[in-house]
Amino acid sequence: METAPHNVVSAGTLQTFARDASFNLPPLPTETWLPRGLGSSYGDVCLNPSGKLVSSLSLNNFLAFDHETGVLQVEAGVTLGEIQRVFAPQGWMLAVTPGTQFVTIGGAIGNDVHGKNHHARGTFGDNTLSITLVRSNGEVLNCSRSQNAELFSATIGGLGLTGFITSATIQLQSVAGAYLDTENLVFQDSGEFLSLSDDSEPDWQYIVSWIDCTSKHGRGIFMRGNNSAESKVPQTKVGGPTVPFKPPVSLINKASVFAFNQAYFNLNRAKAGTTVTHYQPFFYPLDSVQRWNLAYGPKGFFQYQMVIPREGGREALDEILTQIRKSGQGSFLAVLKTFGSDAGPGLLSFARPGITLALDFTNRGEVSEALFKRLDSVVLEAGGTLNPSKDARMSRQMFEVGFPNFAEFEKHRDPLISSSMSRRLMGW
Repeated sequence: METAPHNVVSAGTLQTFARDASFNLPPLPTETWLPRGLGSSYGDVCLNPSGKLVSSLSLNNFLAFDHETGVLQVEAGVTLGEIQRVFAPQGWMLAVTPGTQFVTIGGAIGNDVHGKNHHARGTFGDNTLSITLVRSNGEVLNCSRSQNAELFSATIGGLGLTGFITSATIQLQSVAGAYLDTENLVFQDSGEFLSLSDDSEPDWQYIVSWIDCTSKHGRGIFMRGNNSAESKVPQTKVGGPTVPFKPPVSLINKASVFAFNQAYFNLNRAKAGTTVTHYQPFFYPLDSVQRWNLAYGPKGFFQYQMVIPREGGREALDEILTQIRKSGQGSFLAVLKTFGSDAGPGLLSFARPGITLALDFTNRGEVSEALFKRLDSVVLEAGGTLNPSKDARMSRQMFEVGFPNFAEFEKHRDPLISSSMSRRLMGW
């Protein structure tokens, strides 16, 4: 994956002018540029080594909040973690949040992130009411489902390629507090996982599973939760260890992956049952390990996240797990979920009805690529696709098959905005 240095331009003055479109915006870069938030994406969607990056991090103000409806207006550089910390004690939380809180509002919209409750609340874009978008030509556009609706749909999940989001209005959900009632269950194979998912969706808002990708039949831990009515439970300690340095070789190998998966399954099987959990360890378990990515060594890692339709999905999932097990390239944290029946609101939204599996693999060069190509074949044959916001190597052909709205999206791209990913997958 590209790690070239970038020329980062502050966008701190943009919002001052964008609040009143009668002012002239300060000039944006006249060469290729790309909006950037925290740059946490695993792939090359936030890289632009041949041009500039325009940072949103100085746009970090809360603009307005309606305590009656939960409608929040914020600048694009505000992070999801900041929103949770401020509003959870007040009885409001994000309606949808991904597996990390270190994401800006602009990044969450641009990647149309999903969480553990797609069946109940859809994607982040489904809970975005409006955005303010600045284009390279200086236009400041208010976009929503009723105003500039086509551009709004293109920007949600548009990977930052339609313009610079300066602010957004989103819908929060009402909660009693910062805790969840959760239950962990053991499943022994993919069929049992799917049955648990179907049975849980009517009554549980959050559903996610860890799967042992080293096991023969795909056993795992099924986790489900609801926002708790209990608001006075002592807060769970948040925080954890830090990987202190980058080792000369990856610590993630066949032996360590097998040992971890065995230990993790046995530990969580022993703890199966119900409990009350603070939202931090439930929503963001990996955030407690600082700089965890360094454990993959100097060559880093790839994340491979796919989605496949439910019809024929179990057979495809079992074949994917078989290929991973045979390769000896398993993952510590393989996350398995089902998506609800609604397609994403954006032209390039990844989330759609089906089964999604996300895994991290140490970068082993040609060995890794050979595995990914085998997995690609299974995913394509099943009618699925990969998540572009986490991808660093899928082919342009696979992208176009998986995102048939690409031609319509192309009409709304900003002609000066480009990324490593867009050049690789879209040719511009």
